[in-house]
Amino acid sequence: MDPLERLLAERACERLVLDFVRRLDLGEPSSVAELFTEDGVWEWPPPNGDGRRSEGRAALRKYFGARPVDRLSRRLMSNVLVTLVQPDTAISTAYFTTYRVDGHHGEFVPAGPPVQVGHYEDTFRKVDGEWLMATRTLFLPFGGPTPRR
Repeated sequence: MDPLERLLAERACERLVLDFVRRLDLGEPSSVAELFTEDGVWEWPPPNGDGRRSEGRAALRKYFGARPVDRLSRRLMSNVLVTLVQPDTAISTAYFTTYRVDGHHGEFVPAGPPVQVGHYEDTFRKVDGEWLMATRTLFLPFGGPTPRR
């Protein structure tokens, strides 16, 4: 693969990583489903997760759309490393830190500690010329309850 094609593919996948958290924090959470392939999977496996798994766009739309409407969150993404493994397949690892509070109604919220620090492991597939997430697995070594205002 030509170096420019590789760079463009890696950048397209990196944008998906960032768009995912932007949609959760600032957009319409259920629209996260559109970033996945039709058979896309999001999961949070044990031992640090509770075994949650959503498969397919309809299930993803329902899962992410169930986010509380009074939740204020900001996720910080870092260490995004995308690796192209084939011309139409890529993998990535990305670290995240989540600040979150429920019961928010537009007021200023004093900063507190993050409620989560972990990483995502993703796979991507190019479908009809467009890069999409095929799987996203959440690993959460640091976490706590979401505070309520």
